[in-house]
Amino acid sequence: MQILITGGATGIGRAIAKEFRNVSGAQIVITGRTESALKDTAADLGIDYLVCDHSSPEDLSVAAQQLPAELDVIVNNAGGIAGFDEARAGLAGVKDVWLENYVANVLTAVLTVSELGRRINNGGRIINIGSIAAESGAGSYGSAKAAVSSWTVGLAKEFGHRGITANTISPGYIADTDFFKGGLTPERERDLVSKTQNGRRGAPEDIAALAGFLASPGAAHITGQTLHVNGGTYTTR
Repeated sequence: MQILITGGATGIGRAIAKEFRNVSGAQIVITGRTESALKDTAADLGIDYLVCDHSSPEDLSVAAQQLPAELDVIVNNAGGIAGFDEARAGLAGVKDVWLENYVANVLTAVLTVSELGRRINNGGRIINIGSIAAESGAGSYGSAKAAVSSWTVGLAKEFGHRGITANTISPGYIADTDFFKGGLTPERERDLVSKTQNGRRGAPEDIAALAGFLASPGAAHITGQTLHVNGGTYTTR
């Protein structure tokens, strides 16, 4: 099984890479922009890495020449929040924040599948990482993650005739990542945990376990879905 995980050096991406390492015969490539972090994770897990900015068509074209000719799983994990404070100066600042979040979270995934989708084997998997922010009115970041879920529905239609599934995993608060860039206070963390139904922090392994299931034969009839992993902070019916 050939697996590509974008943004795979740290946090959720690293946990997903570790999860797939348990799959017999799995060949895993992680990508990202920071070579030092990629190199450390790749060495620790015994997998391969490529430096690639997935928002850059040029970077993707170069990386594509080094990636396997066939893929079974693409995990679009690259992304993140461009700014918690959207109060940049004037309309130009508003434009910059919205474009940065769209590029980081939507365009990275769209370009990746546009470049590599033809390589996915029949019965393969596209797994996108969304966010609970899509449901909470969280400005430009939440809107970008909502766009990921909508795009995923289109992918399910586009690739379904080949038995390829496309789904979005939508995490709630996940500890032990660099999402908050060191800005999460103890009070804010307690507030986030208090909104769950099971009273605990999410872990990268929670997301990785679902990614592993979605890539398994048991998930062959699950596609076009957004699956929420948030301890009940946001519930669906």
